[in-house]
Amino acid sequence: MGQRVNVIGVGMVKFQKPGASDEYNVMAANAAKLALKDAGVDYSEIEQAYAGYVYGDSTCGQRAVYDVGLTGIPVFNVNNNCSTGSTALYLARQAIEGGAAECVLVLGFEQMEKGALGTKYGDRTNPLEMHFATMTKAQGLSEAPFAAQMFGGAGREYQKKYGTKKETFAKISEKARRHASQNPYALFNERLSVEQVLASPEVFDPLTRFQCCPPTCGAAAAVLCSEAFAKKKGITNSVYIAGQAMTTDYASSFGDSMIKMVGFDLTKKAADKVYAQAGLGPNDVDVVELHDCFTANEILTYEGLGLAKEGEAEKLIEDGDNTYGGKWVTNPSGGLLSKGHPLGATGVAQCTELVWHLRGQAEARQVEGANVALQHNLGLGGACVVTMYRRD
Repeated sequence: MGQRVNVIGVGMVKFQKPGASDEYNVMAANAAKLALKDAGVDYSEIEQAYAGYVYGDSTCGQRAVYDVGLTGIPVFNVNNNCSTGSTALYLARQAIEGGAAECVLVLGFEQMEKGALGTKYGDRTNPLEMHFATMTKAQGLSEAPFAAQMFGGAGREYQKKYGTKKETFAKISEKARRHASQNPYALFNERLSVEQVLASPEVFDPLTRFQCCPPTCGAAAAVLCSEAFAKKKGITNSVYIAGQAMTTDYASSFGDSMIKMVGFDLTKKAADKVYAQAGLGPNDVDVVELHDCFTANEILTYEGLGLAKEGEAEKLIEDGDNTYGGKWVTNPSGGLLSKGHPLGATGVAQCTELVWHLRGQAEARQVEGANVALQHNLGLGGACVVTMYRRD
């Protein structure tokens, strides 16, 4: 890592079901204004903006920031599938670290449609064609939503390899809902029992409906700055990025393993880089926001991030080491499963949640004494961003 990059302001709006939210530009502008107010920074001090979204016309980012101010700054539109928000954060961090800017705004937003994700362009090569080919070879194709087939298939492979119980997968959703019951920004605040999770309609074995994240609309924002800018503004004890890495697919993604196809190696290698940058390891982490698009992926990610050894995620869950009172609190927000997953907003929302915990501002879901936080955001196609935050 180069010069220190601080996160001095964060904000987000409550996530909503498709059709129930404001327009994307309204959500994004509201989140940006919250982050600017939190930072104590005027929009005129922002030198660049990075806007992440997946579904929308080109230059939606400009339309979003125009509702915040018209200052002529560069606006960069970012699209990296489900890791879009963290990709925007990554680019913003690079701009400050490299000296190109002192203070930047990161926006993540999404106005989604109802139903499972589908292909928008049928007249050209699908960017996931290599993933589909790998899946077809490994398990064939079904009528289930493609993302559920991919992550469900990885869950099946994990079950076959380690004998993991179906109840273990369901416990991830039970935890997510329990955590989300304390989060006013989450889409689903109602608690669910393991039995209710298992009784919900099957989507793709071992996944049931309540083990799949919902399509959601929402927005989140963050203000990043250099150490010199923070000192100029009199900002002390701010949260800063202690390590950050992005990986894309390796040759191993397209072998014969569904686990690797959905990004296990991306996660592990990005996490290893971050630990090396920060000089810290998994045991130094207090709170984690990870990409639980499906319960199967949370289990895989425990091992990819080094919270558990390979094959030992079930023990981590059974021991309660993924929730309050255990070694780590994972997804105190409720995660994608309960908070919702507006693709472009997710990574910035994860950042917002972790900053609140490091500041001691997470209210009823506060992880006591949190000093080190880890973020994991994954998008097939593929990109994984892992970020570590610390507070002095």
